[in-house]
Amino acid sequence: MQTIKSFIWGPDPAEQQRKCNSLIRQNARQLDRQINTLKTLENKTKSQIKSASTRTSSTNKTLSKNSQLEIRLLARELVRIRKQSTRLNTSKAQLESVGMQVREAFAVRKIQGSMKASTDVMRNVNALVRLPELTGTMQELTKALTAAEIISEMTDDMVPVEEEFEDEEAEEEVDKVIAEIVGDKFAESSVPVDMPEVPVGEEPVADEQIDLDEMRSRLEQLRS
Repeated sequence: MQTIKSFIWGPDPAEQQRKCNSLIRQNARQLDRQINTLKTLENKTKSQIKSASTRTSSTNKTLSKNSQLEIRLLARELVRIRKQSTRLNTSKAQLESVGMQVREAFAVRKIQGSMKASTDVMRNVNALVRLPELTGTMQELTKALTAAEIISEMTDDMVPVEEEFEDEEAEEEVDKVIAEIVGDKFAESSVPVDMPEVPVGEEPVADEQIDLDEMRSRLEQLRS
């Protein structure tokens, strides 16, 4: 019956609004889950950095080479986690803006009987649809907003978006994270630290070995 009504009188604005609002809420919940996961991962990584900073050499009480290497690798990961979290919080704000503008658009339609495509909504939607976390549901929302005439049909190059942050983080950001969590203890260590692919220590100790496979897996999850 609803299909027949839509065919004769066009789509029901109330139904269109419910669908758009539902998709926006779905995307918001998805972002909240991602943000909470990153917060948990950030706290865990900070705890691991603090733990590594307590393991000192038995000879001069400074951080061992393996401990320094582990701290620097974990600090790199923490920088990536924080950048990802910032990106998702920015995306959540964009999504909230879309939700507010969608409600305003339907309110204007109810009063004036017409809808006008919004460039601001298009810009935010174009940025959000490229998020790996929201690709599927944002495509659905894009179709719903296009059908409701809130946005025009978009192309990939219509609205520019900011590029993703670079994979390799600046060393100064890593140093700031280490100083924030460990303090001067890392800087005062007399053991030089290199960044090889696989940590190699002169005095291997079982509890100082870094689980690089687990760390790489966690970093891949952040990038995906």
